[in-house]
Amino acid sequence: MLRTLLLANVLAASLSGASYPSAQITSGDLVVKLYLPNARSGFYRATRFDWSGMIDSLVYRGHEYYGSWFQRVDPNVRDFTYAGADIVASPCTAAVGPAEEFVTATEQPHGYEDAKAGGTFVKIGVGVLRKPDDSQYDRFRLYELADPGVWKVTKTAGSIEFTQNLQDPKSGYGYVYRKTVSVSRNEMTIVHRLQNTGSQPIDTNVYNHNFLRIDGTAPGPDYTIMVPFTIQSHRPPDAALAEIRGNQIVYKKLLADREQVFTAVEGFGADAKDYDVRIINSRSHAGLRITGDRPLESESLWSIRAVLAFEPFVKIHVAPGQEFLWSMKYTYFAE
Repeated sequence: MLRTLLLANVLAASLSGASYPSAQITSGDLVVKLYLPNARSGFYRATRFDWSGMIDSLVYRGHEYYGSWFQRVDPNVRDFTYAGADIVASPCTAAVGPAEEFVTATEQPHGYEDAKAGGTFVKIGVGVLRKPDDSQYDRFRLYELADPGVWKVTKTAGSIEFTQNLQDPKSGYGYVYRKTVSVSRNEMTIVHRLQNTGSQPIDTNVYNHNFLRIDGTAPGPDYTIMVPFTIQSHRPPDAALAEIRGNQIVYKKLLADREQVFTAVEGFGADAKDYDVRIINSRSHAGLRITGDRPLESESLWSIRAVLAFEPFVKIHVAPGQEFLWSMKYTYFAE
């Protein structure tokens, strides 16, 4: 029943152009609009991405960095697809801005493998979900939301804190998850705290999808991506579309139609200094730098004609009763 309600709400909102609960924070030059988590009326109510801190718009000195990269949402689509000039996303993929997802090493959410059909499992930042059958977990599947936990939002002019308190005694998992997004001058900082309040250890990775769209321009030769190490890759990009040059990834043509650039980004070290990426758009004369305070577990680049997503992964281990902290800093610049 809850899955049916969730699906109906997602589809109705996408068709009606409904407004969603949101909040704005600003440092003056930097103006950020964030969607608020809400199981009945929120912008994102699917079961893949963390509901907190999803950014609809970030404007720095007249340049827009994020925004919707798809035109429609369709529950019959698994991930995303193309329909004429439109990009159509599934409810689970229809996220924007810096959007985070928690994934274990086996890509099974906490408690999924042990749960029987009808039992529950936990997706951090989403809630307690119900396992419908004995099939393998599919991040693009819309699962029944058994319990979204208790969300609390605290806002000031320059910051917003999201707190989710969630307990699932049946699976043994529980946590208090806090995410604080704050702005100062040309910087946005995202600080996370994950406190394990359950009886099971929490072992997971978390990555940020970083759905980047600088002034809405398509990925192409105007973009340059740089990291502080020489890039290696067991899966290099399509040579007709992009290539690795030392510590850079450059596009060889403007992405169009159904063209896609994906590459694994390897060669980073074991400390946090390599969690550092710069993305510059020479046409817009704007860019950003993303740094993290934890070592990289993995890293990749995915992009299509509408969006560029550079994805750093961080490993998390939290024993019962313990807390894990991590943060990222986004520095925006424009001529």
